[in-house]
Amino acid sequence: MPKIVSSHELDAICTAVARFPNGASIEDIALTLGGDLPLRTLQRRIAALIAAGRLTAVGSARARRYRPAAPDFAIPVIGSGIVSSPEELYLPISMEGEDIRRSVRRTIPERRPVGYDRNFLERYRPNETFYLSSVMREHLFEIGRSPDDQRPAGTYARQIFDRLLIDLSWNSSRLEGNTYSLLETERLLELGESADGKKAFEAQMLLNHKAAIELLVEQADEIGFNRYTILNLHALLSNNLLADPRACGRLRAIPVAVSGTVYQPLAVPQTIEKDFQLLLDTASAIADPFEQAFFVMVHLPYLQPFEDVNKRVSRLAANIPLIRRNLCPLSFIDVPDRAYVDGILGVYELNRVELLRDVFVWAYNRSCERYSALRRSLGEPDPFRMRHRQAIAAAVAAVVTGVLDKERGIALIKEAAERSVPPAERPRFIEVVETELMSLHEGNIARYRIRPSQYRSWQVVWR
Repeated sequence: MPKIVSSHELDAICTAVARFPNGASIEDIALTLGGDLPLRTLQRRIAALIAAGRLTAVGSARARRYRPAAPDFAIPVIGSGIVSSPEELYLPISMEGEDIRRSVRRTIPERRPVGYDRNFLERYRPNETFYLSSVMREHLFEIGRSPDDQRPAGTYARQIFDRLLIDLSWNSSRLEGNTYSLLETERLLELGESADGKKAFEAQMLLNHKAAIELLVEQADEIGFNRYTILNLHALLSNNLLADPRACGRLRAIPVAVSGTVYQPLAVPQTIEKDFQLLLDTASAIADPFEQAFFVMVHLPYLQPFEDVNKRVSRLAANIPLIRRNLCPLSFIDVPDRAYVDGILGVYELNRVELLRDVFVWAYNRSCERYSALRRSLGEPDPFRMRHRQAIAAAVAAVVTGVLDKERGIALIKEAAERSVPPAERPRFIEVVETELMSLHEGNIARYRIRPSQYRSWQVVWR
């Protein structure tokens, strides 16, 4: 006897489709519904809705998109009944995400104060508990994978490093209220020039992101969910931004409060230490890179292990498994700040992850669109340069920072070749380093950790 499908299930699919003004793919619908419905079952439901005249389909195969057949099923991206501006930018969210948003948008007096709940972390069982459904994880892997999965860790990130450095620094800082524009950020990171009229801490925040991203990419084969990586990420991101400089890279020993929420973080230092280690152990045990990334985005801010800069650490730490596995990195391109904040508040106050999950999945789709196009324009990377990237970078930097003229520079490059590569590869190594030196300009010196002042001094003697 065929199963009777409830009208509620069918209405939910129509509602999900209506959230995509340009048409929804089967993956969009599955993700909006939470990813719990098997793909074949969802396809049958959609076919029934098309037959009933409630949905229409255009395109074929992977380009196929579904739309409401009538305006009755269209709903606005911005939910009604919520205190928000009509001009507010948001993103498509699931019904569970909408429920969370309504809860955290109530005024502070209407929300019940809550404290840290250790059970939220303890209930999670690596590879048994999943915040991301199997449909979501498969979708993210499909759009984020690259042909470089067998190459050294960090290959993908290095190929797009210049763009990633600016995108992730700017977007992560923007989510903290930083007012630098994208072009101002680019000028600061590439030329070291601060924007007029901006506060000093904003430039410091962006420069700190640059240093932290360089750590993740340069040490891609060493980073992980361990104390070294996370504490050093915090030290770099909080550099010159905390009232107590000794708090950089250290777990907090004082109580903190989070503005704009009724959530009160943990206050006992011994418990913070214990739960921080449990968080790292749990994250390390998760096999799926996307589940791992999202787990850290949820639990690092919730624990608040540091005096400040916790969310920034979580956003960069989410990239650790992606960089290590040569998957597309996550740079939070176009993520509305209010959507991200609402998702975090849902974790703080309700211990619910669905809205932040919606943000994570949407943001990853956007990042993949950007970087897959960028990589196609770059072409296939040179295996020789990949294999000797550290020695090449060291030789280039040594010539410039040593302010060597061409005669002394050539001698240093030959010495580096003899020291770093086999005899048969030395002529190619010398050619690559010399080509890199001839191609240097103020817009690309950051990749070698060369400061503008060092570059200008070197230019005088190299001519």
